[in-house]
Amino acid sequence: MSLLPVCAVLLAQISASSDWPRFRGPTGDGVAAKEADPPVAWDETRNVAWKTAIPGRGRSSPVVLGGRVFLTTAAERGIRRTRIGPDDMQTAEHVAVGAVGVEASSGKILWQVTLREIDHPDPVHWLNSWATPTPVVEPGRLYCDFGTFGTWCLDPDTGKVLWERRLPLDHQVGPGSSPAVCGDLLILVRDGRDAQYVAALDTKTGRTVWKTDRPPLRASHHNMKKSFSSPLEIRVGDGVRVVSVGAQWVAAYDPLTGKELWRLRHGEGFSIGTVPVFGRGLLYVGTGCFKASLLAIRPDGTGEVAEDHVVWHTQKGVPVMSSPVLAGEDLCWVSDNGIATWADPAGGQVRRQERLGQDHLASPIWAAGRIYFFGREGKTTVFRAGNPPERLGEGRVEGLVTATPAAVGKALFLRTDTHLYRIEER
Repeated sequence: MSLLPVCAVLLAQISASSDWPRFRGPTGDGVAAKEADPPVAWDETRNVAWKTAIPGRGRSSPVVLGGRVFLTTAAERGIRRTRIGPDDMQTAEHVAVGAVGVEASSGKILWQVTLREIDHPDPVHWLNSWATPTPVVEPGRLYCDFGTFGTWCLDPDTGKVLWERRLPLDHQVGPGSSPAVCGDLLILVRDGRDAQYVAALDTKTGRTVWKTDRPPLRASHHNMKKSFSSPLEIRVGDGVRVVSVGAQWVAAYDPLTGKELWRLRHGEGFSIGTVPVFGRGLLYVGTGCFKASLLAIRPDGTGEVAEDHVVWHTQKGVPVMSSPVLAGEDLCWVSDNGIATWADPAGGQVRRQERLGQDHLASPIWAAGRIYFFGREGKTTVFRAGNPPERLGEGRVEGLVTATPAAVGKALFLRTDTHLYRIEER
């Protein structure tokens, strides 16, 4: 069987998944499974099933499969906050990157593994970490990517290393792009200031199956060539495409060969944390720094497509870091400084904006007809869909929330810099 039918079958399977196997959930777009029904209010003494201290630190999101939760971590020593050029950065004397497997029902740590010890690693931004890309899990394999520091495939039952690879890159402010699985391929986006490409590794061996360079960039400084968005698999007609946005361009690739199918120049944007969202026949793409825009694009065509593929665009409260979500009849997003926006997915007209308080770096999710916005200082704001949307409640935890939580069944798995929570009505 060729990879394209396998990818199509996989998309159908993950659409029906009740787990949370990758960054932003079963379909990579922040939409939980139909049976997901997390609480609408909680705090440290209410609706917390368990709270587990996680060794090391990391800003990758939790992923969930078969009653287990998986996270990547970095044990750090000698952290120092410092200014490097224009950026607020952190350095370390030593970092040990690794992964943890947690029992979802109890919060018990089942295994912990150190994958690489690194003396004086490349510095990362103060808002970043040495363990920020979110892993991907499927039956029998857990893929943990740390950008330039290495990529590992583990046995999710034991943490045993099955294979490892290293694709070095100069991220400038640390790694951020999360991998995706399509059929038998692990898709990695490597958009650094020294090189920009998309690659596919064989999930069984780690062998490079294909590698495709990004479209050419015109930038006055190499820092403006980097980006941190994650790939998204979409189905257009009878075909599966892998879409990835990088500095200046968004492009679609054939997952079997890596051939670029189309590209669209989105402007001068770079350092993009936003992941595309696909639905209602349109692809919604954020453009990153300096002034973020959100574009709605028709996902068809070949070669370099014209500007008429952009159906609408807006700069109203668009984030650099977090991703939008299709929530009922709305397309929703939240700015880095905490302004939530509800807009018409077809035309982009803003229907409502509301200031939530706190910065927001995690991406919102859609579950049980509700949208969840996660503030960096631990406050979650929950709304029910409607015109206007109805504020239902708030959740609060102690610690910084940068990672996007996972919604599985009645539970919300939420990670802070120090702990993992299972939030569930009790």
